[in-house]
Amino acid sequence: MPFTTDTIGEFFEKQVQKDPDRDFVVYPDRDLRFSYSQFNERVDLMAKGLLEIGITKGDNIGIWATNVPDWLTFMFATSKIGAVLVTVNTAYKIHEAEYVLKQADMKAIIIIDGFRDVSYIDIMYKLVPELKTQNRDNLKSEKFPYLKKVIFIGQEKHRGMYNSRELLLLGKHADDEELKSIKPTLDCHDIINMQYTSGTTGFPKGVMLTHHNILNNGYYIGERQKFTEEDRLCLPVPLFHCFGIVLGVLATLTHGGTLVMLELFDPLMVLAAVQKEKCTALYGVPTMFIAEFSHPMFNMFDLSTLRTGIMAGSPCPIEAMKKVINEMNCKDITIAYGLTEASPVFTQTSTDDSIERRVNTVGSALPEIDVKIISPETGEIVGPNVQGEICCRGYNVMKGYYKMEKMTAKAIDEDGWLHSGDLATVDEDGFYRITGRIKDMIIRGGENIYPREIEEFLFTMPGISNAQVVGIPDEKYGEIVGAFIIVDEDSDITEADVRDFSISKIARYKVPKHVFIIKEYPLTASGKIQKFKLREMAVELLKERKLKEE
Repeated sequence: MPFTTDTIGEFFEKQVQKDPDRDFVVYPDRDLRFSYSQFNERVDLMAKGLLEIGITKGDNIGIWATNVPDWLTFMFATSKIGAVLVTVNTAYKIHEAEYVLKQADMKAIIIIDGFRDVSYIDIMYKLVPELKTQNRDNLKSEKFPYLKKVIFIGQEKHRGMYNSRELLLLGKHADDEELKSIKPTLDCHDIINMQYTSGTTGFPKGVMLTHHNILNNGYYIGERQKFTEEDRLCLPVPLFHCFGIVLGVLATLTHGGTLVMLELFDPLMVLAAVQKEKCTALYGVPTMFIAEFSHPMFNMFDLSTLRTGIMAGSPCPIEAMKKVINEMNCKDITIAYGLTEASPVFTQTSTDDSIERRVNTVGSALPEIDVKIISPETGEIVGPNVQGEICCRGYNVMKGYYKMEKMTAKAIDEDGWLHSGDLATVDEDGFYRITGRIKDMIIRGGENIYPREIEEFLFTMPGISNAQVVGIPDEKYGEIVGAFIIVDEDSDITEADVRDFSISKIARYKVPKHVFIIKEYPLTASGKIQKFKLREMAVELLKERKLKEE
């Protein structure tokens, strides 16, 4: 049996009873802090405010915002009234925003003013021009028939929108009866969260997750880090992904700890937050950790309180992992692997595992989850150290993709196994290694090549700071190997040097035919490298090279 059958709201209220005065959420850059009880009061006001404007159980409510303080208020408020929080990627622009507003049948969307050079306010007025002419209580959008409310996080007033301050005031003047009457009708197997898969290929799919999925997953993730109420987690990853919500918020909540939040990732702010709030844990994708320990001011900060954390989201370079352990004091750092459809984690290393295992594997299966590796051709389980597709089954598997039954049936088979699309091996002791994605595999003239293997090899070359390997279309071989390299600041490595180094050390067919030295990688908003964009870049760069030669 998984750890709890509580809803998120029930579980949170039990933690409030246990330790009402402990810090729950801290924003160190503005000295904003809420204890468990203060935050619970704010959540209840927001929940009642949402009820007052007609948001209730089962409604899909979007949130399109960076990690502003009230992101979490809305997350817990919607869970207490049984509304489904639909998280929207902050990097989306008008085309993607229109898609998710429509595909998710959103009844309301909660926004901030914008992110980087994109104004969410302007986008909403373009998509829903009725906001400027209609009463905000009776919004009828031609394009989005489900959309009834737009809520702005902040104090400013925008035509046709509510703001979060008004909702808190409405909640203050509303009685508790409606909120009290909804709580007993909620069930831990209700869908509470919908996240759109990254959309690096095809249209994003809305992954439907329940209280039971994500609350239990958060608990077991925290257990692998030996979290207690004394832990203080610095969380610089976006809340619109499972990494933020489940690995971050719910792993901390289930252990009664403290969240030290950053609105946006900035390596200097992370280092300052860890020192100021004496954080014991730190999360990030590998590119974040690399930015932190490579920062010119890194040595000015005291990171001695750090103990554990999670590096996830993309494969971790071994050299980077060693620096995090030795120079950032994260001696017990863990690696987690999973996908949104699995709530998201199903294998993770533990603080007890040897450094060798924590560097080279993604750990063993979490409790209450079955994991297997099958042959992509036959579907049969393969033996130890044989590569195949990694699949999982258990309490953590999503309810499905919203309004996409065929895609759901493709992802989850009749026996309840979720097929990841990732290639992996498992050793005799049950430790998993991810070796690539089925679709990331490069097939060069009939030879299967796994980018991860070549990337790890390139990291052994002095002067290389990061390496990403992709397949490039080729008339002769079908695909050839391309490597995108970022070099150390003081390095004068050339593209020819990388090829020469490789030719002497790995099989010829694995040697990158083309090497590109670049300054930075195209990233998703959550810091994942977009390999499909690297493939497109390679094609363009090769065209340019050809023209120059002619």
